[in-house]
Amino acid sequence: MSVDELPVGRRVAQWRIRRRMTQQMLADRLGKSKSWVDKVERGVRTLDRLSVLRDLAEALHVDPAVLLGSGAPPPTGGGDGVDAVRAALARYDFAPDERGRPPAPPVAALGQQVGHAWLTYQHAHYPQLLRMLPGLLGDAQRAHAVQPEQSVVQPERNPVQPERNAAQPEQTAALLVQVYRVTSSVLVKLGEADCAWLAADRAVAVAAADPLRAAVAAIPLGQALRALGRGRLAMAATIAAAHRIAPPVPQEGPPGQLSVLGTLLLQAALAAATCGDARSVGELLDQAGEIAEQVGDGHDHHWTSFGPTTVELTRVAAAVDLGDAGEAVTRHEQAVRREQWRRLPAGHRAAHLVDVARAYLLVGDLAAAGRALVEADRTAPDETRSRPVARTTIIAVVRGGPATAGVARLATALGLA
Repeated sequence: MSVDELPVGRRVAQWRIRRRMTQQMLADRLGKSKSWVDKVERGVRTLDRLSVLRDLAEALHVDPAVLLGSGAPPPTGGGDGVDAVRAALARYDFAPDERGRPPAPPVAALGQQVGHAWLTYQHAHYPQLLRMLPGLLGDAQRAHAVQPEQSVVQPERNPVQPERNAAQPEQTAALLVQVYRVTSSVLVKLGEADCAWLAADRAVAVAAADPLRAAVAAIPLGQALRALGRGRLAMAATIAAAHRIAPPVPQEGPPGQLSVLGTLLLQAALAAATCGDARSVGELLDQAGEIAEQVGDGHDHHWTSFGPTTVELTRVAAAVDLGDAGEAVTRHEQAVRREQWRRLPAGHRAAHLVDVARAYLLVGDLAAAGRALVEADRTAPDETRSRPVARTTIIAVVRGGPATAGVARLATALGLA
């Protein structure tokens, strides 16, 4: 029997095993019991609801068409790029100063590379970022591995250099944390949650005892744990990191520190939403909103884009995950009227539009869902063409009824028509 001829439940079991998940792990991701998963895989329980099929596909990081037997999934934009990043993360360099290896880059040059990587991520140029990351990971690791005394030049020729190099370990640690963070973030986008968790864990290890650096590292950790279906763990990690850097009087905290604090609270709120904990979602978002008013819009401290508009967009995403689609749609229509909306990075706006498309689907407005997806693709094509959640949403719109010309073109371009 070919794969396409297998019952849906058998295909679910095959993909679960391929993803190295137990029935309990898959059940936890779905908020179901292990018995429910077992019945699905044995064909005792029929998958007759598109929403349930879509949730299963998202948990298994496949297109719903694969579970329905429509063939192998089309490429999602990662491909060899993800494999190269995975190989870079799997490389353990115990002799960074070995002869024949390229020298560690200057801190200033490395900082420019990291900034370029973040801008590439924010504009959702994911294939380009994947090509950059293996080399950037190696550069950042080598720079951080160089001991201060190794990098000091002769004092009599440059008496300022030893003092500047004394601070270099702190600078390179901060940069390496950011490299691991952007690596983890893009891997979460592409549905590679296990590898994203590895990168985030590396960031936490490098951050060590520095509270602010550790808080920055906790941002991708929360994202990765949430992508793995570990919402409670994501909440615990992000809230603990937030408490560690929270100033006694929020009004007196530096904007950069407040931006990281607020971003952690947003990540905790999203994690709470995946657990169905509406009360915690509201409390965490309200706390983040108060901090955002102190920071204001139009900043990008520590590459967070944190501000009042970001908080409002997170309210939309959280409402979608809680199943309150009407609330999500209402808040979206208010948020996009904000002046800051158009100033957000293209990737951020496109990701929000994908969330809104999901909300429109839940309220049964296929036309609005289609418009949101087309606008997202126009804003940042790789956000719709590389992310599994976006592809799943496009499939649901296409199958929900006659698709508009824009949605049909998008589905055809992705091989989903």
